Amino acid sequence: MPASPSTARAINDRLALRLLQEQGPLTASRLKQLTGLSRPSVADLVDRLQAAGLIAVVGESEARRRGPNARVYGIVADRAHLAGLDVRTHSVSVVLSDLLGTTLAEASVPVEPSFEDGSTGATVERAVALLEDTARRAGAGRLRSIGIGAPGLIDPASGELRGHTGLPAWHRALVATLRERLPARVLVENETNLAAVAEQRAGAARDRDTFVLLWLGAGVGAAVVLDGALRRGASGGTGEIGFLPVPGTGALPAADNCEGGFHSLAAAEAVTALAAAHGVRARPVPHELAAVAAVRAAVESGAEDFLDALADRVVLGAASAVALLDPGCVVLGGEIGRAGGAALSARVEERLAGMTPLSTEVRAAALGGGAVLRGALLLALDAAREAVFAEAR
Repeated sequence: MPASPSTARAINDRLALRLLQEQGPLTASRLKQLTGLSRPSVADLVDRLQAAGLIAVVGESEARRRGPNARVYGIVADRAHLAGLDVRTHSVSVVLSDLLGTTLAEASVPVEPSFEDGSTGATVERAVALLEDTARRAGAGRLRSIGIGAPGLIDPASGELRGHTGLPAWHRALVATLRERLPARVLVENETNLAAVAEQRAGAARDRDTFVLLWLGAGVGAAVVLDGALRRGASGGTGEIGFLPVPGTGALPAADNCEGGFHSLAAAEAVTALAAAHGVRARPVPHELAAVAAVRAAVESGAEDFLDALADRVVLGAASAVALLDPGCVVLGGEIGRAGGAALSARVEERLAGMTPLSTEVRAAALGGGAVLRGALLLALDAAREAVFAEAR
């Protein structure tokens, strides 16, 4: 059944807006080429989007002949403002952007973890104040959407951060407080999942629609992207690889504690101990994990014994993901994964080749620990664009 004229116009408008998002300002002539629409259809489309306040003339092309097609159209960036938050156990980071995703302001603040419900108030207020102050500094008015990356499980049905005994109580309280106080749409997603989204759209996995991101940081985790879609699992727990039983730990993980699992081999504390055992020590900069400093120092100094030992551990998690999913690509993310860079990823890839017949490329993440904040911003950006474009239809 053919689409109605109004539906066809809406489809064409969304196509043009997507092209303007991906490629930047375009002339009407270029929009005609990219969309395959007729010149009158493109002219109508441009008029509609201008009238809706979504696009505006931002300049002229270098064409010799002046005329309507020489005008260059771009999305009106300040039509909406949005924010991304990376909520860690000991810190909160925030980034503000416009509808084009241009960064307007960034800030972060250390916080003390509040594990008791009665002590969450001050921590939540400090995090909210950081967001509000950053928004004022950016000159942003009402925020359209806020994306939050946090450790822990996200309920796939409700989208809520589930309670977890290993996480501070203020994490859930912060999400609830933002939803209560601000008119913005507040979205929350697991931090490793957001890192995968960021690496796929702006990092090491841009040419991949199927891959696994193995997060190596203060904790460990994994994110699974299959056929371009992020997979969360029945309970939101896809990628909880820290609980994976592995040899070499001398124990088994429990339902409420991942000690004895892959976490005990590859998380920051274990990596720091491994580095010390191999005589690798480095002084971290403020707010940096000691394990990151050690891995970076090992790469710079060529401490092959330590890097080999670390790869022997990391490959256990990577091999498990490869055996189950055959993703063709594993990205080593997080602060430790990025610090290891090509030296660590090449070692893991070599070991994988000897453990499985499934051909798998191993890459170092391009964004490292910053991927969570980037992913949170992308989550908010997608929501803001959807809302703004829907209102204009």
